Amino acid sequence: MFDLSINVNGKLHQEFEPVILSNNRGFRFGDGLFETIRVADGKIRFLERHLSRLKSSMDLLKMDIPETFTDAFFQEKIGDLLVKNKIDRGGRVRITIYRNEGLTYEPITNQVSYLIEASPIDDNVYTLNETGLVVDLYNEFKKPLNRMSCIKSNNALVYVMAGVFKRENKLDDCILLNERFNITEAISSNLFAAKNGVLYTAPVAEGCLDGIMRNEVINIAKENRIAVYEVTMAMNVMLNSDEIFLTNAVRGINWVGTYRAKKYSNKMAGKLVELLNSRL
Repeated sequence: MFDLSINVNGKLHQEFEPVILSNNRGFRFGDGLFETIRVADGKIRFLERHLSRLKSSMDLLKMDIPETFTDAFFQEKIGDLLVKNKIDRGGRVRITIYRNEGLTYEPITNQVSYLIEASPIDDNVYTLNETGLVVDLYNEFKKPLNRMSCIKSNNALVYVMAGVFKRENKLDDCILLNERFNITEAISSNLFAAKNGVLYTAPVAEGCLDGIMRNEVINIAKENRIAVYEVTMAMNVMLNSDEIFLTNAVRGINWVGTYRAKKYSNKMAGKLVELLNSRL
């Protein structure tokens, strides 16, 4: 595998070439955000929705949004990087935005820089995992409930600590709780529960990410007369559901097989993957 290229403010670098200075605010303070985007069959999926969420998050963080940050701009920059990195089927793109340099908490500017990465992945379309994930609750640190809980911020220590717990306990993923002890999401995915053919997922007000694939699954379900409700999800949902599955823009839908002594099926998850690929 050859070294991949990255795009930093319009200039190409090798992926392991040092490009970040010590006064970078994303590094120093987590003063940034990101979007992770799927490439399937050589096409950038859901780009408009990702960029809409990116700009909304930038506005929330009081970052200046350059006039150049149009859909066409990112389509061109990502497309050029996909060609450079020889990605013509399945791929993963990450756009990182960070506020420009400043050595203290108080920014000296709200202007931003961008970094775009693109790497290949094996699956050309969304596929359902063959073996169900093994998960458990992570409850050492809870997700706070405020407007910043719903954006993809570089300040991600709750997820990092959940990742440490996952590794230490040999799990495939962890379920996060909010400060009210309700289920909110997994480490990098939204969570859905299925019971008697009906879908349930936490509302954004419960602190989960307003996920691109989450919204896609909700839309697909409604179009196919599958009832779906955004409701507060207590911890006992894990034991009372027929299915639990996780969604994100890169992996699509992953079904959970085991939570402690509880076992799940994957009929609904499999149906939704088929509908998702048909829709695309």
